[in-house]
Amino acid sequence: MSETVAPDLAGKSVLITGASTGIGAAAARAFARAGCRVAIHYNASLNRAEEVAADVRFAGAEAFLVGGDLRASSKAREVVNAAAKHFGGLDILVNNAGGLVARVPIADVDDAFFDEVLDLNVRSLVACCSAAVPHMRRAGRGNIVNVTSVAARSGGGNGAALYASAKGFVSTFTHGLAKELVGDNIRVNAVSPGVIVTPFHERYSTPAMLEAFKATIPMNRLGTPDECAGSFLYLASDALSGFVTGQILEVNGGQVMP
Repeated sequence: MSETVAPDLAGKSVLITGASTGIGAAAARAFARAGCRVAIHYNASLNRAEEVAADVRFAGAEAFLVGGDLRASSKAREVVNAAAKHFGGLDILVNNAGGLVARVPIADVDDAFFDEVLDLNVRSLVACCSAAVPHMRRAGRGNIVNVTSVAARSGGGNGAALYASAKGFVSTFTHGLAKELVGDNIRVNAVSPGVIVTPFHERYSTPAMLEAFKATIPMNRLGTPDECAGSFLYLASDALSGFVTGQILEVNGGQVMP
């Protein structure tokens, strides 16, 4: 059953990259509850992606699994085109795939690490947008929702300057692409999560680091993936946000108030 909060989403097709865990998985479940047909992209986490797909189907929605390493532009385009082919078009693209890779001080950054961070967080997103736009243009409308980070404004934590800068690119790219596509009736916005309890922080942040992050958040706690999900529905719904484009929606408990 679709949620009445965004009835215009019912029946829409959505591709969410990096949807097997964390924020992407929560977004996939939320779009399913809203009645969307959901393409769940994964790379290495097939088992987790299948769990998300089961939840999507339990909600009464269609699920389509599509795998691939988006760091290669050709594979990113394949993933987008496979979703569009399966659904007969693509209404919504959520560019959630990304990651820190590792906490590396700048003195230790080499070309291989630089390329890995930029390929994962920048090249993949640009390629997915490039592949999705022709499908949306043919339909005469569409919505792209990128995922940036509070790190894009704060510079990130220790060893995360390159990741934070990559997310800064995502934020600026969101503004520029929104201007480029506004005449095509395609809106482009971004969600900027703060410190959210996901496998990202389980992998890259120590308990002491998380406590330090929490101390900078006025709400005095960390966020959850489900608390980000509503932002994606809002930005993807023309009924709710039809006059919103080129915007960065901050979901950070007050940690940064731009």
